[in-house]
Amino acid sequence: MTQTVTTSTRALESEGRSAAAAAAHESLEDYTLRFAPRSYRKWGVGVVATSALGGIAYLADFAIGANIGMSYGTVNALLGIAVAAVVIFVTGFPLAYYAARYNIDLDLITRGSGFGYYGSILTNIIFAVFTFIFFALEGSIMAQGLELGLGIPRWIGYAISSLLIIPLVVFGMNALAKLQVWTTPLWLLLMVVPLVYLIAAHPDSLGEFFAYRGAGPGGMDFASVMLAAGVCLSLMAQIAEQIDYLRFMPPKTAENSRAWWRAVILAGPGWVMFGALKQAIGLFIAVYLVARLDPGAAATANEPVHQFLGVYRDMMPPWLAMTLAVVLVVISQIKINVTNAYSGSLAWTNSFTRLTRRYPGRLVFVVVNVGIALALMEADMFSVLNTILGFYANCAMSWVVTVATDIGINKYLLKISPKVPEFRRGMLYAVNPVGFVSMILSAGLSIAVFFGAFGPGVQPYSPVVAVLVAFVATPLLAIATKGRYYLRRRDDGVGLAMFDADGNPSAETLRCHVTGLDFERPDMILSAVAGPDGEPQYISSLALATDRSGVHVLPAQR
Repeated sequence: MTQTVTTSTRALESEGRSAAAAAAHESLEDYTLRFAPRSYRKWGVGVVATSALGGIAYLADFAIGANIGMSYGTVNALLGIAVAAVVIFVTGFPLAYYAARYNIDLDLITRGSGFGYYGSILTNIIFAVFTFIFFALEGSIMAQGLELGLGIPRWIGYAISSLLIIPLVVFGMNALAKLQVWTTPLWLLLMVVPLVYLIAAHPDSLGEFFAYRGAGPGGMDFASVMLAAGVCLSLMAQIAEQIDYLRFMPPKTAENSRAWWRAVILAGPGWVMFGALKQAIGLFIAVYLVARLDPGAAATANEPVHQFLGVYRDMMPPWLAMTLAVVLVVISQIKINVTNAYSGSLAWTNSFTRLTRRYPGRLVFVVVNVGIALALMEADMFSVLNTILGFYANCAMSWVVTVATDIGINKYLLKISPKVPEFRRGMLYAVNPVGFVSMILSAGLSIAVFFGAFGPGVQPYSPVVAVLVAFVATPLLAIATKGRYYLRRRDDGVGLAMFDADGNPSAETLRCHVTGLDFERPDMILSAVAGPDGEPQYISSLALATDRSGVHVLPAQR
């Protein structure tokens, strides 16, 4: 039932119109709060996949692999890496598919997968924390390289590695796609050549690698495997950054189906195959440096710049080795931290706007995210890396496993959760206990285990607790609530079909009566405010997100 706008709400409506217009500035805001329309998605599947994979150029994997290997030994570290990779791939697949098929980011997927319109703000914050933790980690690695290669004090290097990123993130996907495509060949060359050289020139280093026991007692130990896996599983939230690119995939058709699927799998959950390989390489190089060059190298063998510098020096003159090591570190840091800053700005902006109905602009939160990361760098988070990542992993796993379970079990097996993802205000309840409670329960219990609340014998198994609790609680709560909190409305009041003949989101457009702009069908909903002559008017999800008066929100349906 529609209504007319009263005088008392006109000021708020005008303010909301201005905020929505600002958010619609596509060149800067990059579809921060909404579905990515077909009119913008002009890239081929190869460009999108390459851009997404450019975001995993980070060197943190080398540090993670070295750290867990030096702590638990090669065998336990490799098994932990493998366990984490399997979990990340399985849980990441349904999320990547939904992002590419429906052209929405992970926050929008989360809203309709058990969390509700406001419930997903919590997971958005978890993701934002991921982006600045790893921004700080990569920035620390770059500062190490600048200090070693150019003699720049580390605290200045932290500032350089942070401030350098801000101008590169301003123009969103358009600029990031070009940067990632152009820099990937050189990055691959600089990363792969040292490994090939080591294996070819020192084949016996493989035996030393597998025999390495680290600081532990040695031998295969399940608790050590799980501790190693827990650190690696902190990277589970990386799928959200992959999705920030995958949402720009072109429509899936009969002609591009095979290429489309390859791109989605490779650049979606497939990122973890590259990540696991980098972790193993980081450990391999660290073992080589400690065993072959200098036992004292253990102090810096977990720092990627020292890892690659050590191998390069074995291959070429020292001046060239130093140059290439610094170049690799700088390229890698830029490739990943533009993604961290970009994705973090989307997450912060989305949460802030939903809570306040005010849109400050994505660039504000680029600066905020970079500022938090810089503070972490100056606090030397690199020295307590395993603890930070192990703790964070519990939150990331609880979120991602809950969403993946809702898609795989509740949507496709139990058919309780609506199969088509819903993200628009008014269509969803504020909070859905299915996902929200499951994630809180999973994260709370696994964090308690991580900090030893249930004794040291159970402590290494916090990743198992996080995964199992989320996997079991999500369908149980869906059954207990009978799915009643997924949709506040089932009819959005728009007569046009949501999807085209190929099952892709429709490209037909409607005029938003608040902003005066045209939006594609999946973004639109009937407004509760009728036109001057009582005719129906339509409003975009973007305008609804900044509607402080609430007059445009349709009533709930029973």
